[in-house]
Amino acid sequence: MSEKIYPIGIQNFEKIRKEGYAYVDKTALIYRLVKKGSYYFLSRPRRFGKSLLISTLDAYFLGKKELFNGLAMEKLEKDWIRRPVLHLDLNIGKYDAPDSLDKILEEAISKWEVLYGTGVGESTLALRFKGIVERACQQSGQRVAILVDEYDKPLLQAIGNENLQREYRNTLKPFYGVLKTMDGCIQFAILTGVTKFGKVSVFSDLNNLNDISMWNKYIGICGVSGQELYDNLDAELHEFANVQGVTYEEICARLKEMYDGYHFTHNSKGMYNPFSLLLAFDRNEFKSYWFE
Repeated sequence: MSEKIYPIGIQNFEKIRKEGYAYVDKTALIYRLVKKGSYYFLSRPRRFGKSLLISTLDAYFLGKKELFNGLAMEKLEKDWIRRPVLHLDLNIGKYDAPDSLDKILEEAISKWEVLYGTGVGESTLALRFKGIVERACQQSGQRVAILVDEYDKPLLQAIGNENLQREYRNTLKPFYGVLKTMDGCIQFAILTGVTKFGKVSVFSDLNNLNDISMWNKYIGICGVSGQELYDNLDAELHEFANVQGVTYEEICARLKEMYDGYHFTHNSKGMYNPFSLLLAFDRNEFKSYWFE
């Protein structure tokens, strides 16, 4: 019987590492990401590991070296630097009124202002965000990391309501524009979401984002590849096969048929949906978990 604890629905890297949950090591790709560029955009379906990626980046930029013991990052990173991290999670809001987005941004900015103070004349959300980035950099002596999870959720929830869409676009465009105007104070920034439609409007002035959504080099940064499946869950594959009364080869073929359907660019390897895959292993049962 497998002793692995599967992190089903858990998106916090620190919790996964400290409480002994199974973790597929993505830190070599994350190291490449932070060392090869500064501004990124990543689109992936829901329940595909975007929030865990953001949480891992959060721990990395906060210099939590102990969480990376035994992972690729432990050998790759030689200079652990603690930076100010501004982590904005737009997944937590219900966006059904003109002020819904303002309330979420207000809460985040107020918390950051407790840490880094306020500035004279910062009357708008965007100006306050700009001031926070500048002061965080000045006070710490280190450039800032900005992590935005589900950047597009307000726009997605307002589909069909053009007035609400317009309100949210008018708020987000100058807010995200800070990423470009404060380049000298920013070490790294990434925005994740489900769609790219917002790039036309929200990001029309933010043309410095490197979209890695369909780049083969980073296809495996979220989800589980076939090789990662075999490397990390070989014993569990045999157990799953025994429960199902089939051979090892047959269980692998069935898993591929059910959950290896995500190809994000041409000629790319397929990626298994982690939510469905972990539930299947936890229950030793095949179902359309993601669809359900």
